[in-house]
Order: sequence, then C-alpha cells, then structure tokens
Amino acid sequence: MILTPIPLEELPAILADLRGRLTGADPLVAEVFERIAATLDLVPLGVDTPQHRADGVALAHRFGIETIDELPMAAYSWDGRAIRTQSESYVLIHEIGHWLVAPPERRGLVDFGLGAGPETGRVEEANAAICVDQETQIEEEALSSLIGILWEVELGQPAIMAFLEQNWLEGWDRAACIDNLADNLANLHRRGLIDANYRPIPPEHFEVKRRVASL
Repeated sequence: MILTPIPLEELPAILADLRGRLTGADPLVAEVFERIAATLDLVPLGVDTPQHRADGVALAHRFGIETIDELPMAAYSWDGRAIRTQSESYVLIHEIGHWLVAPPERRGLVDFGLGAGPETGRVEEANAAICVDQETQIEEEALSSLIGILWEVELGQPAIMAFLEQNWLEGWDRAACIDNLADNLANLHRRGLIDANYRPIPPEHFEVKRRVASL
C-alpha cells in the first residue's frame, strides 16, 4: 500500500530532483536509479498487461518455481510449493522476489514463514506459520520488493510503478530516500542476488552465486 500518493504527472519533476541529488553518490546506485526511472517511458504502453503477467510466470518457471493459475485469495500467495499467479504482474514478480530472498529452509513454508501477505486468503493459517522476528520481516519485504523491481527492469516492464507503489519514493525530498535505496542494493549484492553491476543474477547462475555468497 502506498503511504504518500504521488500523482503520475508529478513523477518527472521528482525523478529530476532525485537525479540531481544523486550527483556524487555511488555511481552504481545512480545507475540503478536511472534504469528504473527510464521505465516511466513504458507506462503509456500499458501497465499490468497480459504479456507482463506471462513474462512473470515464465520468469518463475526459469527459476524452477511452480505456479498455479488461481487467485491468491483462494489460499496463499505462496503455499510452500507454488505461487498463485492471478494477481497484478508486479505482485507476481514480487513473490518471485520473496522466493529469491528467503533461505531454502523457509521456501517450504506458506508465505515463506513471514506471515500473510496482502493477497493471501487464509490469513490465520499463514500467520500461524510465522517463524521470524519483525526485523527479518521488514528486511525481507524491502529486499523482495527491490529485487522484483530490478527484474521488472530486465523484463522491459514499467518498474517505476512498483517503485512508487512499494514506497521507494517515500520521503523523496530527504537524504534517507537515497540512503535506503543504496543500503538495500548493497544488501542484495551481499546476498548474491545482484551482480557487480547491480543487475539481477539470472536463473542459470543464481544458486551457484548464492552458495558462493554464503561462504
């Protein structure tokens, strides 16, 4: 849920302001920002299109993640085995992000042991499976959001909309906004989820890279 709505027509000016304040920041953080910001040009071509969702399903399958063509409200967003895919395309890719971020031992738990997501129908059961503290919940939510947005960029989707919806522009006029992006990018890199250029690790290299990062 977006905390502070930003009208779409105001986005170019806000992005320009952020671009100016990124001068002197880590060049990789500035480059990631530019990749995301550039997807604003894709918005007029369509948001959450059938092709976007199909590409999200295909990405899940590339990672070996099973999918169910069903509403998450029917059970869970992630039931410990598969993602339910009848949701917005960015939500589907966000769930892939959760799978990427979660340690393997929690991938078999409903909603990754984090508690019910906003799309999950069986809320009480999902919350009963919580096995992490609040700090971990907050950290993994941010990382799953950001890696999902980076994958949307790679797939040629309007990632700027998820960037906005998932509150990465909250407090855009304060230094904390850029610091938050930089800190989470660094965390994704430490976890082996993005490469030295801060691009997502492709499925064929993901598990190998993840094992190396954990050593």
